[in-house]
Amino acid sequence: MTQSVSHTPWLVFTDLDGTLLDHDSYTWQPAAAWLARLAEAGVAVIPTTSKTREELLALRDELGLAATPFIAENGAVIGLPARWQHARLDRDPAALDGLIVKTPSLDIGFIRRRLEVLRERLGVRFRGMGELSLDTLCELTSLTPDKARQAQAREGSEPLLWDDDEAALARFRHALESDGLRLTRGGRFWHVMGAVDKGQAVRWLIERYTALRGVRPASVGLGDGPNDVSLLEAVDHPILVHGKHEAVVHIAAGMTLYRTRQPGPDGWAEGIADWWQTCMDATPGDKTSQEGTSR
Repeated sequence: MTQSVSHTPWLVFTDLDGTLLDHDSYTWQPAAAWLARLAEAGVAVIPTTSKTREELLALRDELGLAATPFIAENGAVIGLPARWQHARLDRDPAALDGLIVKTPSLDIGFIRRRLEVLRERLGVRFRGMGELSLDTLCELTSLTPDKARQAQAREGSEPLLWDDDEAALARFRHALESDGLRLTRGGRFWHVMGAVDKGQAVRWLIERYTALRGVRPASVGLGDGPNDVSLLEAVDHPILVHGKHEAVVHIAAGMTLYRTRQPGPDGWAEGIADWWQTCMDATPGDKTSQEGTSR
């Protein structure tokens, strides 16, 4: 029997910068009506982002998402609120806000030490976010000084500005992989982390939900950049939001997804509206969807 959205548990995993948040202004208000509607319907919206935990803590309150989990630093950090915690394995009396944080990646100290070694050994040119002055970071990102400081509070990944050519980038990527590190591209920065990505974290949270609730949820994913591909591949209903950046997003052959016409939060609302209409009477797990640019 076909189930509807109202009878099927759904999780919405969403990138932030360039997707739910505007690439330049970081505004999200065009998506506000749909955020409210999803909350009313009991659909958890889970930030899945390159932002840090520090950046997310205040932003979750602003977006009305303080009761849902989050995936930070491209999968290197996972935050679990109380209702997503295992009573025996996760509870921490010292966590005054009730939030438990999982860090499946390598720690930032190790990553930065390896980056210093590789830069000297390979003779490549890049600047890590931890090396940038606050003024430079604010100029590059349009963040306020306080938000820029939060962006530099890394735990399991380091964003880079690449200042070398493509051949050097290929050598650098190969050397990172030999060290058990990964390189992925976001809207503004390249990101170095351990053997994790957004898709792995998404699958982990889906399994966590299934174990706690006894039912497997269907899933929606929204993203705009190359670092969102693993997220889009991990969900039942992927939505590629039109990006303002120049990075190429390589989608696997045969993968069906909705491509929005609009960028940022306008595109986010467009994609969610299409999902709601398409999947209201769709079977959970059915990935059949139509692209916004050609039906």
